[in-house]
Amino acid sequence: MTYTSVLTEIRGRVGIVTLNRPQAMNALNTTLITELFDALEAFDKNENVGAMVLTGNEKAFAAGADIKEMAESSTFEMVNSNRIDLFDRMRRFKKVVIAAVSGWALGGGCEIALSCDMIVASETARFGQPEITIGVIPGAGGTQRLARLLGKNLAMEMVINNRTLSAAEALQFGLANRVVPLDRFLDEAVALAEEIASRAPLAVFMAKDSVNAAFETTLTEGLKAERRNFYLLFSTEDQKEGMRAFIEKRKPNWKGK
Repeated sequence: MTYTSVLTEIRGRVGIVTLNRPQAMNALNTTLITELFDALEAFDKNENVGAMVLTGNEKAFAAGADIKEMAESSTFEMVNSNRIDLFDRMRRFKKVVIAAVSGWALGGGCEIALSCDMIVASETARFGQPEITIGVIPGAGGTQRLARLLGKNLAMEMVINNRTLSAAEALQFGLANRVVPLDRFLDEAVALAEEIASRAPLAVFMAKDSVNAAFETTLTEGLKAERRNFYLLFSTEDQKEGMRAFIEKRKPNWKGK
């Protein structure tokens, strides 16, 4: 598929999607958001791809929504535009998505990074939700994911008082998985994705589903989800292959079945 606002490539078994509106700091207009999730969905369905990386450029992952596109919109127009609903597609991907973040990740850009499964940040990364400065609030999960990741007090400060987090703070507070020098942030994310792509695909999906359940259900329901996924994996060929390979002291040959 040909895209106008994102770039795609495959390195090994890693699908990479790059936001490509550098003249607008990768501001998220409807075209970019639609193409972004279309590209990720295509990689999610591609048997040659085992994990995905989403990135921007060195100056900006994405500096927020395209304000010019929505400034004069009414409530009715926003509800019916399907713009924010597109973000929900991220939760349906079976494969892991890693955000490789450098520079600004603000507003919707921060929300997209938060909706990924992991974040690798460059030392220049900055995370924030500045919607309050233009008279609105985060609408694509920012208030909910920040509160769950960072706790109520810090989330309140970011959402209500426009506090931004440096890369070091993002790592300190558990928002980022790791922080690396600017010239290595994308390669580090791809290397992490390659490791994940080398795992048993169904086990990766079940693990991702189980961890997500911890954020979306009670402990009791989360434990039920974990146990269900654990038992289901014993019906897969990969479980048999993985345990036999361990016993035989050899590398497993995953089939995704």
